[in-house]
Order: sequence, then structure tokens, then C-alpha cells
Amino acid sequence: MIIFDLDGTLWDSTVPVAESWNVKIEEETGEADRLTPEDISNVMGMTMTQIADTLFSDIEEDARYELAHKCEVFENEYIRRRGARLYPGVVETLEKLLEDGVKMAVVSNCQKDYVAAFIESMHMEKYFVDYEEWGRTGLDKAGNIRLVMERNGVDKAVYVGDIQRDADAAHKAGIPCIYAAYGFGHISDAEAEIEYFEELPKVLEELGYF
Repeated sequence: MIIFDLDGTLWDSTVPVAESWNVKIEEETGEADRLTPEDISNVMGMTMTQIADTLFSDIEEDARYELAHKCEVFENEYIRRRGARLYPGVVETLEKLLEDGVKMAVVSNCQKDYVAAFIESMHMEKYFVDYEEWGRTGLDKAGNIRLVMERNGVDKAVYVGDIQRDADAAHKAGIPCIYAAYGFGHISDAEAEIEYFEELPKVLEELGYF
């Protein structure tokens, strides 16, 4: 099984996420244009609690989590309607992997229903047999990786992600990590690396997954 991170690996949603959060922030506080896409990229991979602590550190704790939750809910609706930018070659490569009989899933540290919004907005239903997210289980990424593997009867998997937290989670879950070097961050100890998404089948073959 190939398990994918979402943000920075399959797509870049920083623009619509920043737009949606700014709409809700202005509605709730009157403050306009608080966040930029760069602000969003800097917190990708964090849990939603960590994101609230980072982006709203100047707001009292209970209020910051309430505001972040309202932003998350609105973000899902916004993303579901608009979608975001898939990285080049994602559809074609997923199609090839599907044709080769590879099981694929998504595991993200996002809020509940964000992965579903991604799948629906980008018409990805046929590619993924399962997904999991921090907002649905409360588990860390390693726990969600293991959960997806157990749920699908898989004992051999690889995780594809773009930041060090992804590799740490994969290794904690007992599987290797492929570093998506075109994404938001850096990984120092991945088992392999792809400079663009279309390289994935070749790298998987080199790792013995075909």
C-alpha cells in the first residue's frame, strides 16, 4: 500500500485555505487579510491545535481554538466547492498505480472532513481505498498510518510526504518514507526521494514495491 500525505504532496491548497480563513476571521473579528498563503504553508503538517496556537497566539486560548474551529469548518466547505492546485502529474501517476493494482490511501494531520473535501472536489474517489485524519481519530500521524494499514489488512506500506514530521511518523509506524522534494519542507532521513510526482512508480520499483 502507498499512503500519501496530502498538503505539499498531492496538492497545494495554501491559497484557498488562506482565503477561506480570512473570510471567517473578518466575519468573526472584523480583521481583514490576516493570513497569507505563506502563513498557511508554514503550518502545514501540524495538527489543528498546533496551527491555532501558531496563527492565533495573540488570542486567549479558548477563543483561539473556537475561532480556529470555525475557520476549519468553513474551510472544508470552501475547499469542497473550489478545490485547489494538484501538483503536476498527480492524476496520471495515480491512474498508472491504480492500473497496476496498487492500493492507495491518504493520512493527514488535518481537521475532520478535509480529506473528504479534497477527494470530492478533485474527483479522486476511485484512487483511494481509505483515508484517515487527526480530526477524526485524535491519533498522531503514526497512529493513523497504522490504523489504515490494519483496517486494510496491509503489512507492507510506504508513506509519501514532504516534511520531516512525515518521515518521523512513517518510521514510528514502522514503514519507509519517500520524500516529495517539491513540497513545503525538507526530510533528512527518507529512504528515497522524488523531485516530481511522476517519478513515484520508478522509485517504488527501485524500493521493491513492484
